Amino acid sequence: MNSILTILMQVLMESRHNLKFDIREGTGIITLNDPPANELAVPAFIPADRFRQWSSDPSLKGLIICGEGRNFSAGGRLDAIFTSSAEPGILEQMMTEGHELLRLIELLDIPVIAAINRVCFGGGLEIALACHIRVASENALFAFPEVNRNLIPGMGGTARLRSLTGFSNSLQMVLAGDTIGAAEAKRLGIVDHIAPKDGAIGFAMTLMQKMTRDRPLSVIRSVMKALKNASELPPEEAILEETRLFCMLARHEADRQRREEA
Repeated sequence: MNSILTILMQVLMESRHNLKFDIREGTGIITLNDPPANELAVPAFIPADRFRQWSSDPSLKGLIICGEGRNFSAGGRLDAIFTSSAEPGILEQMMTEGHELLRLIELLDIPVIAAINRVCFGGGLEIALACHIRVASENALFAFPEVNRNLIPGMGGTARLRSLTGFSNSLQMVLAGDTIGAAEAKRLGIVDHIAPKDGAIGFAMTLMQKMTRDRPLSVIRSVMKALKNASELPPEEAILEETRLFCMLARHEADRQRREEA
């Protein structure tokens, strides 16, 4: 027991140093920083409190998640997974924390883009699927290879994949464990944009600036809220909420114009 916990604590401490965060022109960039594969030492690759701190910076209008060097992420470190499974409850806690982190990303009220160069496997693909937009370089590769180790995705990957590709395509991709390229990923709806070779980060930054640079944060958050309402609320409630958001923004804009004219 003690030896297992010691190993897991070492892995956890290591994971906290395998991240970089900086802000460029109102866009936060979270970089998985363990090249070349950028493997995830633990499912909750960012401590939840740190992610909340980063994402709540008042200067932020969007986030980009990317990998250091050539690859996005080859997924989780199975040695840590198998080690933690030896103690009842520990693996479940780790996976739950990873799932909760991805929900924080998914529910964020500013846009999140995954900028995917080359390898995006397993847990790395689960991170990408939790983002709102996915940009892949033309040489990107995608897979859920867990089945080859008698596992399945464990942080919502199957649910998010099915919502994008449907049951049949998801079944084939997960159960076969096959690797697909960027063009096939776009055809299936996994990827939204294809960038030039190894150019996903630059493409994502340009796209984010186009969406957010000249937009007040209140407008960005209202768009995010309205779109989420459309999928989470009954249609009539979603439309009523959209109208409320519109009227709120109109009042704010009218107040701003009056202040400028005064």
